[in-house]
Amino acid sequence: GVLSGNTVLLLDGYTTGLSACTQGWKDRGVVEATTEPSVRGSREAFSETLRTNTSLVRRRIKHQDLRVETKSFGRLTQTNVAIMFIQGIANDKVVQEVRDRLAQIDIDGILESGYIEELIQDKTLTPFPTVYNTERPDVIAAELLEGKIAIIVDGTPSVLVVPALFVSFLHAAEDYFFRSDISTLVRILRYIGIFIALLGPSLYVAITTFHQEMLPTQLLISLAAQREGIPFPAVFEAIMMEILFELLREAGIRMPRMIGPAVSVVGTLVIGQAAVDAGIVSAAMVIVVSTTAICSFVFPAYSMSNAFRMLRFPLMLLAASFGLFGVCIGLIAIVLHLCSLRSFGVPYMSPLAPIIIKDQKDTIFRLPQWAMRTRPSYMSPNNQNRQQPPEQAKPKPPTK
Repeated sequence: GVLSGNTVLLLDGYTTGLSACTQGWKDRGVVEATTEPSVRGSREAFSETLRTNTSLVRRRIKHQDLRVETKSFGRLTQTNVAIMFIQGIANDKVVQEVRDRLAQIDIDGILESGYIEELIQDKTLTPFPTVYNTERPDVIAAELLEGKIAIIVDGTPSVLVVPALFVSFLHAAEDYFFRSDISTLVRILRYIGIFIALLGPSLYVAITTFHQEMLPTQLLISLAAQREGIPFPAVFEAIMMEILFELLREAGIRMPRMIGPAVSVVGTLVIGQAAVDAGIVSAAMVIVVSTTAICSFVFPAYSMSNAFRMLRFPLMLLAASFGLFGVCIGLIAIVLHLCSLRSFGVPYMSPLAPIIIKDQKDTIFRLPQWAMRTRPSYMSPNNQNRQQPPEQAKPKPPTK
């Protein structure tokens, strides 16, 4: 205890002493989240101190049923890891499953929550994340109220949430801070962007290579004129430009924050224009890849964005080999793989597969708060009701 910063009080004549927690480590203050900017709502973000992070959650959920269980992991690092859940709401079986998986961890050191994420996830051979992570305490509070469990690791601002479902990675915290109709419109636009981010290059390759009859005559003539003199097939153009954009994106992240965005934007414009002028790629391909890159930023969760970025490449190869049939084969394989995944026993595609009608009020569309009376049933919460009946919760105009 003393080596960890505690103060031990020993009294003469007594065989036992008192140990007080008096650690005073140098830490970073509470600042705004860097990876999850807030449009509306709290701008606080987690820090690297476990006690600070748990207090940020307790500020938002002031109830005696909020439980915090702390345990050390790592034979050398002795990293403190806390699990948070609301007793009476979180499913007891899921909570026990989290405890059991954490208890099986036997490793020299835990330096970041990513270690825990890889060691407790259901399936490792998948590009899709099955553990959600965030830096925002308001997101954690909302997830706890849904019946989920948070895992906080000392030394990192990234907090894990389980179970994590596919739809959770497509929803932003601001969806619940604006009117339901505005949030629904934004979600639909987000889903369109996600569709383009995944299928944009592969559809272009498939149509221009195998299905030219689907294009209007004037557009087909324009594309044919642009491709005149291009020495590479469309799939090679697409893969080359995608790799170039990914390199520029990675360079922008790794470079100093003040010049990173400028370098990535200028590099994209200069290299893209130079490639078109040199006759290496067509202007249409630059437009398609640029649009795809822009749409990939609509993902609220960076980990899901990485999965879709990786899947673009096999879809382009399938499109170059079999046209639209190859794209359909790839989509079917992705959907089957998604339906086979689970996150701590909960189907990954819930409530879409298996479809749960009463839980559709917060998937693609978001109904008003007064209509979302119950918690999602796929979480099997102990307490499913979260507000009074709809006829009482719905706002009514004042009576004279």
